[in-house]
Amino acid sequence: MSPTTPTDPNTPNDPTDSGSRTAEPEADVAVLARLLPELPERDLPPGRHLHHRNVLLRRIDAEQRTARPRRRLTRPAVVMPAVAAALTAALVITLTPHNDRAPAAGPDTGRGATVLLGRIAAASMETDTKAVKDSQFVYVQSLVRSNEGVLDGPVKLGPAYKQEAWLSQDPAPVTTIGWTRESGKGATMPDEDVPIEASTPDGSDDTGAVPAGIDRPTYKWLASLPTDPDALLALLRTQVRPADGETEDQAVFFRAGDLLSQTVMPAANAAAFYRAVAKIPGVTEIPDAVDAAGRHGIGVTLDDTGTATRDEWIFDKHTLAFLGSRSYLTKDHKPGKADVLFGSQAILRRAVVDQHGMEPADANS
Repeated sequence: MSPTTPTDPNTPNDPTDSGSRTAEPEADVAVLARLLPELPERDLPPGRHLHHRNVLLRRIDAEQRTARPRRRLTRPAVVMPAVAAALTAALVITLTPHNDRAPAAGPDTGRGATVLLGRIAAASMETDTKAVKDSQFVYVQSLVRSNEGVLDGPVKLGPAYKQEAWLSQDPAPVTTIGWTRESGKGATMPDEDVPIEASTPDGSDDTGAVPAGIDRPTYKWLASLPTDPDALLALLRTQVRPADGETEDQAVFFRAGDLLSQTVMPAANAAAFYRAVAKIPGVTEIPDAVDAAGRHGIGVTLDDTGTATRDEWIFDKHTLAFLGSRSYLTKDHKPGKADVLFGSQAILRRAVVDQHGMEPADANS
């Protein structure tokens, strides 16, 4: 799929911390270590890893800046995926009136989404994607808004910030999956290149290195997947691991969206993903959706009653290029009541570069 390349919005980059810190980082780490239960050995894809990392770091910042004593979480240099998943599952969000709301998914029976995804698949087949070398990195630049609400508090979307990610394409097992850098008013560690580390051993390497696969998708691995949508959907169902309370369909939908927005893959594979998602029960069309950069498009969504959340993919209405995504809370949903937005993303650029930290010279690369 060809990425869109809108003008990069200028986001200010002068965050300040006006609050005082009540404990040293080392003490926080010790407290967290005692509180955390033993975790199963599993990993998360880079997209979801970054999501959990951002949620945690923003909650940590909010907790450290409040004057009232509260239970606090540590802020390690790199949050491990399994730990992030466990902590995120424990965070309680209260639904309160908020400006960032959207109507609940409409009465579309799925026919509209099937037709739309078929059109997107056909459009993706018209793209010309160059093969990515094992030594290169996939570069993804996004504009992101995340929830900055405190523990047990209402959703509070922070200001948009720019996030850049460099994802390794090395087919061999690696312990460093890639790097990420944030800038702008909402950034947690502005202008620092932070490694995305593997979390736990997968059984094949006692160093904890993760091979190319569903948890670390490379161009070469994606190109090896079946292009028949039924075969691809069956494969995804065997490889995704739903989070607690998450349905298998939602896990597949989320993972497919992560792969389609955060990687570079051959056109035939991208088309197969869209056609496979069209076969998931409950996927519906959204006539108008807006990404984090304010771009309007057409969307598809899947409402997951198990986790009371709804993920929404957004596409350009004319080119059908992937613009971004939004995530909503649907807890205690009643007919006619709006869902609560708790995160959004706009994909500004995707490219291939020769080393991490490098930005593509050509916006259309």
